[in-house]
Amino acid sequence: MLVVDVDGVLSDASGRQHLLGGAERQWAAFFEASLDDPPIVEGIGLVRALADIGDGVGASRCPTVLLTARPSRLADTTMAWMARHGIAWDLLVMRADDDHRSSPDVKREAVADLRATGYEPVLAIDDDPRNAEMYRAEGVPVVYVHSGYYDL
Repeated sequence: MLVVDVDGVLSDASGRQHLLGGAERQWAAFFEASLDDPPIVEGIGLVRALADIGDGVGASRCPTVLLTARPSRLADTTMAWMARHGIAWDLLVMRADDDHRSSPDVKREAVADLRATGYEPVLAIDDDPRNAEMYRAEGVPVVYVHSGYYDL
């Protein structure tokens, strides 16, 4: 299975990054503004091409899991955005609304849950260097996409 982040890989969140600047981060407004994000054509193309290669064990298409740190209250908005931009996916995994852990902690638990239910990630794509580190530590090959959202 292919594990793909949404913001910074498929969805261009650069127009709402200003909501996270300053001393008081406006997380609710940041996530609510996601409906207006333009697509990242190259990221969508990369995911489509990788999914079409297959999973290497005979499947014609590699299942695609969208694993995002967006809160689950935005599931409908996120699915509508994916449909509007023609993005194929098989499973959407989101952060619980009341979960304030770091993105790597949320995603590490999600990878463990996927594995516990019999799914094995063959590749992850993410724009957060902390998540890339986490995937490597969990034994998942990762393609790091530089979105410019994170200080390196």
